[in-house]
Parts: sequence; C-alpha cells; structure tokens
Amino acid sequence: MRRVFTGIATGMALVALIGSAAACGSDGGSGGDTDAGGVDQVKVGVIPIVDVAPIYLGQQKGFFKSRNIELTMESGQGGAAIVPGVVSGQFQFGFSNFTSLLIAQTKNVPIKTVANGVASTGEQGKDFGAVMVKADSPIRTAADLVGKKVSVNTLKNIGDTTVRESVRKAGGDPKNINFVEVPFANAPAALEEGQVDAVWVVEPSLTQVKAAGGRMVASNYVDAAPNLSVAAYFTSAKLAGEDADLVKRFTEAINESLTYADGHPDEVRGVLGSYTKIDEKTRAELTLPKWPTEINKESVDTLAKLGGQDGIFDGATPDVAKLLP
Repeated sequence: MRRVFTGIATGMALVALIGSAAACGSDGGSGGDTDAGGVDQVKVGVIPIVDVAPIYLGQQKGFFKSRNIELTMESGQGGAAIVPGVVSGQFQFGFSNFTSLLIAQTKNVPIKTVANGVASTGEQGKDFGAVMVKADSPIRTAADLVGKKVSVNTLKNIGDTTVRESVRKAGGDPKNINFVEVPFANAPAALEEGQVDAVWVVEPSLTQVKAAGGRMVASNYVDAAPNLSVAAYFTSAKLAGEDADLVKRFTEAINESLTYADGHPDEVRGVLGSYTKIDEKTRAELTLPKWPTEINKESVDTLAKLGGQDGIFDGATPDVAKLLP
C-alpha cells in the first residue's frame, strides 16, 4: 500500500515525471472509449488506501453506471505516477494529494481538479493522520520534535509541511527537524526499532502504532488548517476541454459517492476489504477521514502558503484558482 499513502513517490521523482508529462501533455489521449451502448469506459488512477473508499463504494452502488460510466480503477505507486498518467491519457481521472497537485501546477502541468477527494476530520486527537511517538518517549508536544528524527512518507510534500506547522504552533523552530523518508507501511516498525524518534502516519498505520502502545503528539492536518482538504480527483486540461459532459457526469458520480461514504461508515469499512489488505480487526478500529463534496479553498490556499515558505515549490507560486474547479 502506497503509504498507505506510500508514495506520492519522492518529491524529486514527482518533479522529474511531471516534467516529462508536461512535455508530452499536448499529445495525450482524451476521453475513454465509448461502447455501442453509449457507455464510456473510464480508467481512474488511484492508490489502494482508505482515502479512495468512496469511489469503490460508488462503483458498487451503481452511481457511475447510472451515468453511463463503466469504471476501472488502476493502482499507481502514487501521485508521481498518476499525474503523468492522467496528462498522457493513460487515465481519464486520477487521485492525488493537494501538495502534489500544487507542485504539478507550478511546473505548468495541464491538470484541473474536478472533485474533492478526502478531508481531515478537523478534530484534535481524532483525525486519520497524526505524529506518533513511543509510549516512553521524552517527546511530549510538537515543539519537542525540534532536533529529532521524524519520518514522513515523502519528503517535500504534504507531510513535512503540515508537521512543521504543528511545530510552529507549539512554539518550536521547524527548520531544525530531521525528516526521514519512510513509507507509511514501514513506519510502525521504524518507530518500534528506534530508527526514528517520531513518525507521521495515516490510517491504517496510525491504528497499528496505537495498538503497539504509541502515543500521539500532534494532529498535523488539524494544526495546518480547519477541515483541511487533503486530496482531490483531477483530470487533464485536454479532457476537460474536449469532453466536458464526461467530466460533468464523473464529478456528479464521485460527489454522490463521497456523500454516501460519509454517511455510511460501516459500508466504508466493508469495501476496504475489497481493494486493500487491511484485516477486519484493523478496519473496525480505523479513524475514518471525512468526505465532503466541497473543496475547502482556504485550506488549499494554506497548503500553498506553507509549501511556499518551506521551499516545496522551488521558488514558484502556485495558482490555486487555476487548479481548482
């Protein structure tokens, strides 16, 4: 599992792949194939994580089929692979966190978000992602992370920018944190074995660390912005321009899926077993994210600001309005 966010791969890999996508973007394919019955065959690049449960649930419930969309999900290693895949036409739509999409936007990659993907719960201590330490760690607050080794799934991405904000708000200097790249799936063991002093993890790794006696020191998504929009579904500018009707139908279907998932947590836990290897006990204990249909623009603006001050965009300034629907 990517991280379970395990790889909106590495920041450098993302930039390299994005560069190649931008170069070939004008030649990318557009809409999916349409069969004799007028049904569009649509491929969506996703990561097998908790966050994308709504699209699988929506597929099961027929929300896409009722809009003449035959959906196929294809797992990518992360946004570094999915963004170029969408631009080239390999996928008609994709899922990626907002920091990765903002990085792509600063590289002039022709993409456009079409729907919200997943959001923080907005509750301190009750979010689907957190900074965790061992029970006997001397680290008590986010400020104590200064000078310590902290794992994130991807360097120069949404993890370290939001963890830095937790440190700032706790009164620490975020410049002096030693971030180490560790896939989410490997983070519980890295913490237990003392390879790092703290880990930033999301579900189901968060539940695994808790089960091993880990202690929470920060809800970094909550510290970054109220009700943070974490990720989104997006498409290429080419498809948005050439097949607006397909984009409209997909957006309607994914929004219905998000609403249904938000109101049926038990069904979300059930569908997770169809596309992940999360065992039933862990699924029952997970802290689920929120799935609102509206993108919280102010929170995306905040991610852009945090990324800018932390050097995520290599001096460029993201155009949030251009990225959002």
